[in-house]
Amino acid sequence: MKSVTLLIISVFMLISCKNNAQENTETTPKEKKIEYASFGKSIIATDAIAASSMATHYKTLNVGDSIDSKIKAKVNDVCQAKGCWMRLQLDDENEVMVKFKDYGFFVPKDISGKTVIINGKAFIQEVSVDEQRHYAEDAGKTPEEIASITEPKRTYSFEADGVLVAQ
Repeated sequence: MKSVTLLIISVFMLISCKNNAQENTETTPKEKKIEYASFGKSIIATDAIAASSMATHYKTLNVGDSIDSKIKAKVNDVCQAKGCWMRLQLDDENEVMVKFKDYGFFVPKDISGKTVIINGKAFIQEVSVDEQRHYAEDAGKTPEEIASITEPKRTYSFEADGVLVAQ
């Protein structure tokens, strides 16, 4: 009789715990769905890696290497002439320069500070002094800042075929 009573108590406790777990699940706030504006090739928001993880991948690349990737990152800067490039924050020390495949699309010029998801090819590039000055000019830098660019620079680069901008 004691074993039957213990069994009944155990089943009751199990059911009670299960009901409490279900109640907690139901009362947990639902995840907020993020809406995105799409530019270029149609891509989905899932399976993008964090910018900080991509920074680690970039450190293993050499000039000429490339890898297919999808990154989620914050926009630091956008071309103010056309929206034809942007710089994204990878980690505390590094940015990635993003251009768009075949110059086929542009992004809005007012998205600095927003989160984006980019899909395409990550690679390392050496950028000439002239090209760096061109980008500085597009970004609205002062003549003094532009003139201070005097050496080629090894940069983290990305050619995006699709971009999602969080709204």
